[in-house]
Amino acid sequence: MEGSEIKELVLQIVSSYGYLGLFFSLVLGIVGLPIPDEILMTYCGFLVSRGILSFSTTLLVAFSGSVAGMSISYILGSKFGWSLVEKYGKKMGLSEQIQKVQHWYLRYGKFVLTIGYFIPGIRHVTAFTAGISKMPFIIFAQFSYIGGFIWAITFITFGWLLGDHWTKIIRTLHQFSLGITIILASCIFLYLYLKWYKKK
Repeated sequence: MEGSEIKELVLQIVSSYGYLGLFFSLVLGIVGLPIPDEILMTYCGFLVSRGILSFSTTLLVAFSGSVAGMSISYILGSKFGWSLVEKYGKKMGLSEQIQKVQHWYLRYGKFVLTIGYFIPGIRHVTAFTAGISKMPFIIFAQFSYIGGFIWAITFITFGWLLGDHWTKIIRTLHQFSLGITIILASCIFLYLYLKWYKKK
């Protein structure tokens, strides 16, 4: 199945099954299936702008889906570790990704779990690698779940603010570097803070 077909299928699932479709799509996407998570959440933000979905519920479901997906990846790494990599690693390209993530852990520490969400194809490997290294679950959860919340609110807010224009940012979304994405996320949080402050 081509990438465009997968995208259309996932968006159709969310359109048909709502929050349940969002939750399971994110779980499977983060565990490792080729699901366009950022596109999915931005589309849900668009549905929020149309009044079809609730912002708070969409954020809660997206956060829960990302947390569940990362936790499953962590457990897989913890329980099966390198035996799973040796069996399927070459076919899935896991070996190279894990080596890269291990290097990042040595350089940046546990914050890799937080920023890894913003790097497609890497986020599920950060959790899996944390499991392999036997990182305490409480430490993994602390850094991973914070990242999941920031990641979810960023892309849902993108879709909400852009409304009918959400597809324009999607065309170049995967070309954004981590730095640019963080800048955009910061702008969104500033906008929301100012909007909240004016209501006080």
